[in-house]
Amino acid sequence: MPHRTCIALLLLLSACATMDPSPGEVEDPSPRYANLLRAAEYPWTDDGLCVVSEASNEWPILAERCFHTLDRDRVRLRDVTGKCAVASAPAAAAAVPMGVALCVFASPVVVTGAVIVIGTVVVAVLIKEGIDAYERNASRERAKPKAQTRPSSEQDPVANREPTPTGLGRDWLPPASADPTERPECKPLPVRHAGEDIPHNECADKFPPNRYPGMDVFVGGERFDALQVGVRVLWEIKTHRFDTYPDFIRDREIEKELEQMEKERKAAAVCGYDFIIGVSTQAHKDALLAVAPSLKIVVTGCKR
Repeated sequence: MPHRTCIALLLLLSACATMDPSPGEVEDPSPRYANLLRAAEYPWTDDGLCVVSEASNEWPILAERCFHTLDRDRVRLRDVTGKCAVASAPAAAAAVPMGVALCVFASPVVVTGAVIVIGTVVVAVLIKEGIDAYERNASRERAKPKAQTRPSSEQDPVANREPTPTGLGRDWLPPASADPTERPECKPLPVRHAGEDIPHNECADKFPPNRYPGMDVFVGGERFDALQVGVRVLWEIKTHRFDTYPDFIRDREIEKELEQMEKERKAAAVCGYDFIIGVSTQAHKDALLAVAPSLKIVVTGCKR
């Protein structure tokens, strides 16, 4: 059975396990929070970036999508129930071990002895931040005074009541906080530089300069090369030797960069940050402005 078929089976089991609670039972207020707590027990190679992005899904979906970021060298997965081996039996022999491992890890319920972690786990920074943000919000909600309902005779006449928004129906939700700094997803989360490009990382640390030397920053669902010291400005740094590229490669590079930068600029704006692009040469700046004149671009002069 292919991996996705195995995951579909696990999702069915998950749906059965998460049916409406019977009277007297306490319903988990946040599956996302439960997923973060579960993921906090395991080692990850990406600081928990994938887990945080997928935490609102069912655990089997999260596990399938983030399995590649699990530190497999520090985890032993055992099919103690035997169900995963049966589910994976029709697969090719070479694929069975991986299929069984994923099936075990993606189980909607925690099975004792199925996942064994070697050594001490330090909770991934992004997962910890997600847990802390949820607990802070939950604490604030508990602290809010409960609204008291007046007797019906004292209630305002219908004509004086505030009208319900029209055309929104039951799916209407109140607007998010007007202050983006209050949103958990807008809090800057430092994470290790994504690559081993030393000249690029040095430019990102020194030129803006970076509030978190040696670190990228995760804001609004996007990863940025730097958060400038003392101001709300996020940076994307490019140190390509753009001037040396053939024209065809330059065009493809600009297309790829613009797609990336547009997503980053939107995320920065939603969270109340300015967004600046740093490039090494004037030619690179001119090429970007020729197709996107609204971008804010600075020539850093950083060398390769």
